[in-house]
Amino acid sequence: MQTAAESLVAFLAAHGVDRCFCVPGESYIAVLDALHDHPAIDLVTCRHEGGAGFMALADARLTGRPGVALVSRGPGACNAAIAMHTAQQDAVPLLLVVGQVEARDLRARAFQEIDYARMFAGIAKFVGEAVRPEQVPELLSRAWAAMLTGVPGPAVLSVPEDVLRAACTASVPAADTAPSAAGADRLAELLRAAERPIVIAGGDLDRPGGRAALLAFAEAWRVPVAVSFRRQDLFPNAHALYAGDMGLSNPPAQRAAFARADLVLALGTRLGDITTQGYSFPEPEQTLVHVCADPDWLGWRFPTSLAVAAHAIPTLQALAGRNAAAPPSRAAWIDALRALQSNEAVWAPRVAEDGVVFANIVAALGRRLPDDAIVTLDAGTFGAPFYRKVAWRPTQRLLAPVSGAMGYGMPAAVAAALRHPERPVICAVGDGGFLMTGSELAVAAARGAALKVLLSENGSYASIRIHQERAYPGRHSGTDLANPDLAAIGAAYGYPVMQVRTEDEVPALLDALTAPGPLFAVVRTSLSAVLPA
Repeated sequence: MQTAAESLVAFLAAHGVDRCFCVPGESYIAVLDALHDHPAIDLVTCRHEGGAGFMALADARLTGRPGVALVSRGPGACNAAIAMHTAQQDAVPLLLVVGQVEARDLRARAFQEIDYARMFAGIAKFVGEAVRPEQVPELLSRAWAAMLTGVPGPAVLSVPEDVLRAACTASVPAADTAPSAAGADRLAELLRAAERPIVIAGGDLDRPGGRAALLAFAEAWRVPVAVSFRRQDLFPNAHALYAGDMGLSNPPAQRAAFARADLVLALGTRLGDITTQGYSFPEPEQTLVHVCADPDWLGWRFPTSLAVAAHAIPTLQALAGRNAAAPPSRAAWIDALRALQSNEAVWAPRVAEDGVVFANIVAALGRRLPDDAIVTLDAGTFGAPFYRKVAWRPTQRLLAPVSGAMGYGMPAAVAAALRHPERPVICAVGDGGFLMTGSELAVAAARGAALKVLLSENGSYASIRIHQERAYPGRHSGTDLANPDLAAIGAAYGYPVMQVRTEDEVPALLDALTAPGPLFAVVRTSLSAVLPA
């Protein structure tokens, strides 16, 4: 007879899970034992629960399946909370399995006990705690459905260690929601009539088939596409219909142009504060069609002319069966938006006295990235040129934390290199973020993952320093960093190391970044180049 732990592992395998990420803990060693001989699931042992959660999250984005992280009670679950928050913000399905204190000690303030329903109530779509072994399959099913129904997100399953060891006698993901025929008909009518439409493409399209469906729709209906916050790889950036991104500090001319749209189709996005430029776009007089699988987000901050509670891909599939047409006058609108985007993407190399201008590297690297490259970004100012100065194209992938969580870049790169060892993986990270989760490079080294680390070292939490300089000029406090020898750290993990201190050394760096094999590159970058003038 199966134990509850064996039932848990069998459920995961039956639902397509082939890799789990963990930091081991005594509270769930029964699950570790169940995984010991399981042929279908690879267990990746990480160095920090936040790193394990970030790896599971990145793996979910690459596979289209829920990521799974296994952690111990108390400190382990607390460390993993940053990944749960990121999964919620990024709309990614992530299952956190927590080994809990024994059932007799629940709510008794036992050693390392936490009530996870209260802890994760504002983040997770579902939190379950099994107090009997037969509850494990049922709660897993509910967690799985919650993660995949509507807007994807995280779920938590807490199982006491004695319940995991007990015999379990108890012997599906929801389908994508399609729009109604009437809703699809009305959307098609609005698209045909619009002279200045624009699509805001969101994370619901970051799934298998989503990019192809979006491209086919945009070309058939002749509709310009802007991507929501940090979703640049959803649409070919060099395409005539690419209108840019909805991110931080959009150019005033672009914002003014978007405000002239007579139809805004928000497709698979929740229309959060950054995508809507501080809830200022779409403007009240603009016609808004909002397609979102979770009806809770429809009409929340913006009145809609048409609200469609459906997933993005089946909505596009429904439109594909309807007559696509565009007014001849739309060509001028398309050309105008494309010209604004093309101007924004131009980068003129700069020189600074205090180090290499990192944007110079990014702009040049973008032109040389292979079509199958995967780039993972940490949070920080160094990442900004990746969003605006790189023309992302199929089948490149950009994995960046929509939540803005520091420490994401390295674990995401490790997960990507494990999932796609045949593809080049580059992790771009700052010195602040690297020292948060850089130890996950040990996992890559142990697994022989040939990823490349591009580390920008400017000795500062530069994003915060920028805000300080704007609010309190010349009075920076708490944002300087005293770093160890970062190159020595890379060498200690067995990675080939390159140090770049001048612009003259950048061409050799670009050659190394686009050559086969691993690399750990530390670039002494200019702080003055990113601070307010």
